[in-house]
Amino acid sequence: MIKSMTAFSQVSNTFDTITADVTIRSYNSRHLDIAFYGPESCQMFEEDIKKIIAKIHDRGRIEIKLFVQDDAKDPALFEVDDARTISYFNALKKIKEDLNLSADISLADILSARNVIVPSKKTLDSKNLWKAVETAMEKASSSLSFMRKEEGKNLYSDLTARMDYIESALKALEKEAEQVPMIYKHRLMERISYLTSDTEELDPVRISQEAAILADKSDVSEEIVRLYSHIKQFKGILDSEDSQGRKLNFLIQEFNREFNTIGSKAGMADLSHKVVDLKSELEKIREQVQNIE
Repeated sequence: MIKSMTAFSQVSNTFDTITADVTIRSYNSRHLDIAFYGPESCQMFEEDIKKIIAKIHDRGRIEIKLFVQDDAKDPALFEVDDARTISYFNALKKIKEDLNLSADISLADILSARNVIVPSKKTLDSKNLWKAVETAMEKASSSLSFMRKEEGKNLYSDLTARMDYIESALKALEKEAEQVPMIYKHRLMERISYLTSDTEELDPVRISQEAAILADKSDVSEEIVRLYSHIKQFKGILDSEDSQGRKLNFLIQEFNREFNTIGSKAGMADLSHKVVDLKSELEKIREQVQNIE
């Protein structure tokens, strides 16, 4: 079953006192392109996180956002910025000496400075942190894969219906194309008859040869046979278990090449209109195929 490259997943996991919240969004991309955004404490896990994603995803731009919170009670919520405090005290002391002030430097004076007392930088336990993050990532990656498959079902139904339409339209085109060589022959005979009405009769064998050459040039039976083969192959790829996006995209190019050839050979307005209709449907298919992993 095919998978879409466009999907979203969101998972939260708690281990001990640490909670990891993961959000993943995926978009179209020719290759697997993983972007990780997370707190500084989790940057060391980036490569391991990418490996988790790459296990079950082959293509797409995948953006991962990670948020971590530790709910452990910690009495040391604030700490003193020693360097800033000493520097500020020395500045106050210099002002006092330069201005020959008698007043003492108080604690209140020091505390009036900004960022002397700051929130403490808590160091998380790396083992517990990874356990919380790893499980969250695995769940989020699996959830993303599920959502891609669900969207893939919609793509499968749409592409199958459109390919059935192309097959049906191709059968109608085939019946009409079978008459093209004879139509060209009659046109050639009428044209020659008109141009040579006042002259000696031309060699009928030569006329037949010219008509056969013209009919052969307008014959699209080979292109139609190849198109039926492409349709069969397209449906087979849709039903395969492997990543199919690149194969289908290549096959769309082959479809387009055959349609262009038929259009150039047709030379009849009705057939040309049918080819335009087929190419329009093919373009819709091509747009959908861009979403397939």
